[in-house]
Amino acid sequence: MIEAVLAGLLGLLVGSFLNVCIYRLPRDLSVVRPRSHCPSCQRTIAWYDNVPIASYLWLGGKCRWCRTPYSISYPLVEFFTGVSFFFSVLSKGWNPLGWKLCVLSAILIDLIVTDLFDRILPDEFTLGGFLMALVFAPFTPPPSQFSTLFLPPTLATWIHSLAEALLGGLISATLLWLTGEVYLRIRKREGLGLGDVKMMLVVGGFLGLPGALMTVFAGSLLGAILGGLYMLVTKKGQLYELPFGTFLGTAALGIALFGEYVLSWYLDLLTS
Repeated sequence: MIEAVLAGLLGLLVGSFLNVCIYRLPRDLSVVRPRSHCPSCQRTIAWYDNVPIASYLWLGGKCRWCRTPYSISYPLVEFFTGVSFFFSVLSKGWNPLGWKLCVLSAILIDLIVTDLFDRILPDEFTLGGFLMALVFAPFTPPPSQFSTLFLPPTLATWIHSLAEALLGGLISATLLWLTGEVYLRIRKREGLGLGDVKMMLVVGGFLGLPGALMTVFAGSLLGAILGGLYMLVTKKGQLYELPFGTFLGTAALGIALFGEYVLSWYLDLLTS
């Protein structure tokens, strides 16, 4: 439990950095310089005004100097990143598998929010995220047995894990790209962006092909329900561009953190 709490606190700090990435990367700004500042008055934010969640609450969600309101997304990103890190280590332990889930959570949270606000999925988190999946793969067990369809089961576990990451990312991204191509040729307009395809590299790389396919199904269902309700209420119709990456990321995060619990509950329900 102590390790999980420490991971949660680390997640708050990571969430603060994610807020910087969410704001700056879509605008082609450096995430290192200059230091965090108020977008309105340009005053540099002191360290004591940049404490995750606490500073937002203490300042009433406004700049100390010009009193311009800050977006509620800032503390929410920090909160959910902290919670994700906590559950990652609580469920998997303070080990490479738990750290891998923490990294995936941070990547997905950034992509979820960035796509929601700016309809952009930065390469730093999609292509970079796929590379991170490949880095973690040899040190963690494979997420499924899919690689045994292509490789002898007698090979070392780290080889199967790396193969799972490669195959999961490349196959799931290719399948989504093909889906978008079919839609384009039938409807004569784009239905999926290349960023969504790159995002599946991350999801498949971390969760394997079965987890990636579950993500596409759950994300599509979530997008159809929530997107349909939004367009119905706002009457925007087909003029509204759905942030599909947001729905994919939300589904992937849920599957990564709680997929095993949901599957266990479902199996118990079937056998009871």
